[in-house]
Amino acid sequence: MRGLPSGARVLLACHVNPDGDALGSMLGFALGLRRVAGKLGIGHLAATFPSPMRLPAPFDTLPGAGLLVAEEDADPAPDAMLVFDVASIERLGGLADRLRAAPVGIVLDHHASNPGFGRINLVDPSAAATSVLSDGLLRRLDVPLDPEIAECLYVALATDTGSFKFASTTPAVHELAARLIATGIPVGEISRRLFDTRPIGALRLFGVALARTVLEREGAGGLGFAWTYLTLADLAAHDQPPSAVEALIDTVRSVAEADVACVVKPVRAGEWSVSLRSKGAVDVSAVAVALGGGGHRFAAGFSAGGTVADVIAAIRALLPAPARASGAGQD
Repeated sequence: MRGLPSGARVLLACHVNPDGDALGSMLGFALGLRRVAGKLGIGHLAATFPSPMRLPAPFDTLPGAGLLVAEEDADPAPDAMLVFDVASIERLGGLADRLRAAPVGIVLDHHASNPGFGRINLVDPSAAATSVLSDGLLRRLDVPLDPEIAECLYVALATDTGSFKFASTTPAVHELAARLIATGIPVGEISRRLFDTRPIGALRLFGVALARTVLEREGAGGLGFAWTYLTLADLAAHDQPPSAVEALIDTVRSVAEADVACVVKPVRAGEWSVSLRSKGAVDVSAVAVALGGGGHRFAAGFSAGGTVADVIAAIRALLPAPARASGAGQD
């Protein structure tokens, strides 16, 4: 970040339909960068993500949201661009050309499937969240933590570790969490907002999806494959946005008889956002990458067209073959 031209215009971006790690790692870094903007010669700083510019609950109260601008209002030719939690350049949508053209283009990410599409790539698949990399770069810039930066990074860390339940929760993760908590952030309030608060319509929508859950006991090489879906009509019936069901995959993942879980969520007519999870035996990132997406070994996703049956068939074809040929195995 040093050596920028005087009055440099810096743009930060994360992926389309951002989650907690994408928003938290980006906004936390943006707040830190704003503190040292004068020292680095930064004249303009903004953050964005591909349209639509809609902050889903529970992320709509994150500190730093005032730095967000809509994609169409973002600087068309920034001197430097940093992207956060973006596994492939396609996930930047119309912002990809800005990154390609920027004299300084930095990618901060922790997805193993990331091919390294920036001029500078800070990609560490061993990191539990992209916020780990944001914190590391802030420290290199001598930016001290404050409660606002810490809340953003904590939200990112907590969401991408499943509230510190996933195998990625190492001692280093707890050490970072401890430093963030030490700034005085309201951990209990943040956790309730992230994991324990949703409108009644969303709960009823969960019920619809869970009632539809299919268990293919012989799927994924006999390890089990559980999947469900929702439609635009379901969302409309319960007056909920697509973001209301982001956490649904964690419930489907809890099916005892399945290593692999999948939720197919509507984006618009004929277009789906697909979440995949594994308990450890199957590399779902390989499935997602093959279908144009990306992610981690145990958590990945992709976008798809066609019908739900088409989507599930494509996934099934890439999972390990069933342990034995049988027409049974569905509940």
